Amino acid sequence: MKRASLLIGLAFLLAACGGDTGPRNSESASLSANRSSGVLSTREAKQLFGGMNTGSSQPPAAYGSYAKGCAAGAVQLPETGPTWQAMRLSRNRNWGLPETVDFLQDLSRIAAREPGWAGLYLGDMSQPRGGPMLTGHASHQIGLDADIWMRTPDRLNLTQTERENISSISMRRSNGAFTNDQWTKSHHNIIKAAASDPRVARIFVFPGAKVAMCNAETGDRSYLRKIRPWYGHHYHFHVRLSCPRGMRGCVDQAAPPAGDGCADAQAWVNNILNPPPPDPNAPPPRPRRELTLADLPAQCEAVLSSN
Repeated sequence: MKRASLLIGLAFLLAACGGDTGPRNSESASLSANRSSGVLSTREAKQLFGGMNTGSSQPPAAYGSYAKGCAAGAVQLPETGPTWQAMRLSRNRNWGLPETVDFLQDLSRIAAREPGWAGLYLGDMSQPRGGPMLTGHASHQIGLDADIWMRTPDRLNLTQTERENISSISMRRSNGAFTNDQWTKSHHNIIKAAASDPRVARIFVFPGAKVAMCNAETGDRSYLRKIRPWYGHHYHFHVRLSCPRGMRGCVDQAAPPAGDGCADAQAWVNNILNPPPPDPNAPPPRPRRELTLADLPAQCEAVLSSN
């Protein structure tokens, strides 16, 4: 009881002084007050995690799964580096576990060796403490996901305003069945390099790109297993890292099926070109319930309350 009273008093003091230890607006006060009253667990998790400005002062850790979890001790990818720029800075989604930041910097150096590529434009990673996002992604919750733009970066001195307003470029044709004339060997090489990295669990990209890579590959095909067709993902490709070794509480996604996955990608393409008739007996889709804090691993409350 004393601890709850102390937290409430501290939260209101910070709010009165304009202090900002992470939560936006008066979120720190409501966090403490709701915790003491038992209301916190019923709050929508996206409102709680979406209100955080900074990472928690904890050792880096992922708790839960990619679509139901949070991230402790996340670090912020620098807005600009020698071979990358973070885009859409107003979203404050350029956070991740240290392994994710290291991976992106490494991949950007590989990309910078491609003809005409200065490096990478990097899209959404995670929020400062992970968790469900206010808008957009269902995943990206534990600091191990990142979106990488397909647009070729010709310069790395974009202003913040430019980063808010320019867009990536679509690589798809025929609704994703094929790549268009914007797709290059460099796109293939960069995605191959990402998939060949042992830290990577899988990569999501539109079906036509996976089939194009399958058709073009003449050497070792083992990396293709990690590249999975998925809806959208024609303006960017989505990289998902495996749980770091020894990180208890982090839940890996099941490994991709055996094989290179090319037949599966071709099946996606076939269904795009010749859509199967709708199943008249298919049940209507169930509306997705918003996650509450109680739906997430118990450690996520401590992630929220950490300075």
